[in-house]
Amino acid sequence: MRQFLRRTALTTLKTAGAFGFVKNSAWRRLRLLILCYHGIALEDEHLWKPSLFMSPAQLEERLEILRKGEYAVLSLGEALERLYRRDLPARSVVITFDDGTHDFYQRAYPLIKKYRFPVTVYLTTYYSDFQRPVFRLICSYMMWKRRDLGRMKLDEFNIEGSLDLGSALAREDAANQLVQWADAQDLSGEQRDQIAARLARRLGLDYDELRAKRILQVMSQAEVKQLAMEGVDFQLHTHRHRTPLNEELFWREIADNRSRIASATGKTTQHFCYPSGAYRPEFLPWLSAEGLVSATTCDTGFATPESNPLLLPRCIDTGGRTSLEFEGWTCGVSQFLSRSKRAALAYAPDL
Repeated sequence: MRQFLRRTALTTLKTAGAFGFVKNSAWRRLRLLILCYHGIALEDEHLWKPSLFMSPAQLEERLEILRKGEYAVLSLGEALERLYRRDLPARSVVITFDDGTHDFYQRAYPLIKKYRFPVTVYLTTYYSDFQRPVFRLICSYMMWKRRDLGRMKLDEFNIEGSLDLGSALAREDAANQLVQWADAQDLSGEQRDQIAARLARRLGLDYDELRAKRILQVMSQAEVKQLAMEGVDFQLHTHRHRTPLNEELFWREIADNRSRIASATGKTTQHFCYPSGAYRPEFLPWLSAEGLVSATTCDTGFATPESNPLLLPRCIDTGGRTSLEFEGWTCGVSQFLSRSKRAALAYAPDL
């Protein structure tokens, strides 16, 4: 009901001319919208998890809205410098992608290049080195692929009871159990991948084919190097997609992440994105000590000159958001219709 009312309000406001008025206002000019994306589907991932993936056609719709609306799409570094100097151009936007999955290379970047927009990728690097599907995601995805099987027992994977593959909640719980089991045994990436291959066989899927398609894999170092040479900005997202509460382990995540990005791109990094948007107060001095000048969250909203540069809000765009809702955010109207959302102060799950 809330979603229906919000969409009705947006339609009314756009018809009344509010979108254009707010988009060109002095209020909007003082605000930077940092867009956050995750994945662009290689096949059907947007149907599996629309909160993470959208179709290539939907991404192109977004880019066309930015072009037609004459938005100033800036690089992250330039946008932040101008934000704090208070000289942003009208309708300023930054495009960011989290994680750096292969679908960015194959699906998203060709579209962004077509529109000549700058883009920042917050790259997590463990799976960039280890070229296999991300364990948690591929297990969840494969169970979704075989949701038609109904109930089945997966005791050999330490999944309790009879799993209802037709239930999204049951599949998510099963994927969590699998990860917790692997964590408890301190399994290596190779061992986890072997478990994923076994699960695929149990579900009647061809794991080698999934791997060959690069579904739910992170870009390789060679792909990162190529895109960096073409102007894509790669920044920090931790090595293992986690933010330990131990300061030394936290620094190691940054150091490992930074060294691998530098080896692929030849460039230094000074911007950070909290994995899953999860942050704690103690992280801020740790990031400052590492010389980082900005950090983005998954808190919803616009960045302003008063924003803490290490707690920058973003707008997370998903496959479940309509073009009208997206336009409502780019112009600024949706800021007045949304409740403030803050990411949970918790550990970010490993990829």
